[in-house]
Amino acid sequence: MDTRPPLPPFTLESATQKVRLAEDAWNSRDPGRVALVYTEDTRWRNRAEFPVGREQVRAFLQRKWARELDYRLIKELWAHDGPRIAVRFAYEWHDDSGQWFRSYGNENWQFNEQGLMVWRYASINDLPIRDADRRFLWPLGRRPDDHPGLSELGM
Repeated sequence: MDTRPPLPPFTLESATQKVRLAEDAWNSRDPGRVALVYTEDTRWRNRAEFPVGREQVRAFLQRKWARELDYRLIKELWAHDGPRIAVRFAYEWHDDSGQWFRSYGNENWQFNEQGLMVWRYASINDLPIRDADRRFLWPLGRRPDDHPGLSELGM
């Protein structure tokens, strides 16, 4: 079976690394790449959608990034214990009319022994913003190491 280090039980350092790896994958906006970090039978709650299984997750992500354009995400570790990690996040995106949004949320994750995510429960709220209010301005893709995180941005 494939493993996705770091593996549980998580330390502060390994949980922080796991969160950054997840952020990097999601900022790739590649549904196939992102889906590989979840178990074949993963269970999600994302707003009002409840994908089950890696294939439903991949399809969900494909729809998400077709609608949420120029997506840029920052995740931050909130807490960890054993195989579980709690994360807070914010991301900016615009729709096909050009309206920008900042979406805020929290995720609860649980991993198996191989470091694959079994459960992902997300709560998310969207805030319309003006283009001038955007704060995630790096080129599409991975957030640069010197770009501030959520706490540093006062978010």
